[in-house]
Amino acid sequence: MPIHVLFVEDEADLRTVVVEALTDQGFAVTAASNGVEAISELRGGIQYSMVVTDVCMPEGVSGLDVAAEVAHSQPQARVMVVSGLPRAQLPPLPPSVRYLPKPYRFSQLIRAIHEELG
Repeated sequence: MPIHVLFVEDEADLRTVVVEALTDQGFAVTAASNGVEAISELRGGIQYSMVVTDVCMPEGVSGLDVAAEVAHSQPQARVMVVSGLPRAQLPPLPPSVRYLPKPYRFSQLIRAIHEELG
């Protein structure tokens, strides 16, 4: 049974590359280009194991808003936020939310996902 990952990233090239790489690793990946799309996906029929979301995105819905929606609609899912901002410049993150700084290597993302999923 595949592990479902929701990958939320507004940079199209990065989103395409990471989704392809995660798929090659055996994950079932759904991509969203902003927080509005991500929340729509979270309220759909797929139960995600992992949500990886950029913090700063267009359309007025941030990655932190996405993380809050995960806690509400899919509390079984793990959340990882990624950002080019240092963690100290972000609002406080819930203890259950993992932070990964950008730029990251793909191997770092995979390792972090596996660590979060146990």
